[in-house]
Amino acid sequence: MIIQSFDPIAASDAEILILGSMPGIASLEAGQYYAHPRNAFWPIMGELFCAGLDKPYEVRAETLKVRGVAVWDVLQFCQREGSLDSNIKAEVPNDFSTFFTQYPNIRRIALNGGKAAKSFERFARDHVPESAQVVPVPSTSPAYAAMRFEQKCALWRAALLGDK
Repeated sequence: MIIQSFDPIAASDAEILILGSMPGIASLEAGQYYAHPRNAFWPIMGELFCAGLDKPYEVRAETLKVRGVAVWDVLQFCQREGSLDSNIKAEVPNDFSTFFTQYPNIRRIALNGGKAAKSFERFARDHVPESAQVVPVPSTSPAYAAMRFEQKCALWRAALLGDK
């Protein structure tokens, strides 16, 4: 099945970009980033930016934009059965050249999980502004259960906020 990612959540002054690989089935059905109920993304965003699951999706997205955080996926299209990144085939990347022109203040790029990191290196690395730091973060997917939420959250905090 061919699937398509979403438009980015981003304000023109965004400084942090969080990149996933491709939305899973629950997200595609809901039309929302990270919609699977066991995905740790929104709980982590709640801890870091007050954009947690206690708020409606539109408010969470707006809160991230106000806080200078953009969310997108490395891939624009792919073929995939189910939601697992390991099933992704026929990858077509998003247009990172245009993205970084439209959002010139991006200074930190967080890669949500191994597949996002691999696809980013393959398709987007050459478009990253020299001033931007690229940091891998543990996947928020419920399929990645090797790490407790508190550990994931601490690593995300360090990657996105540093000493803040």
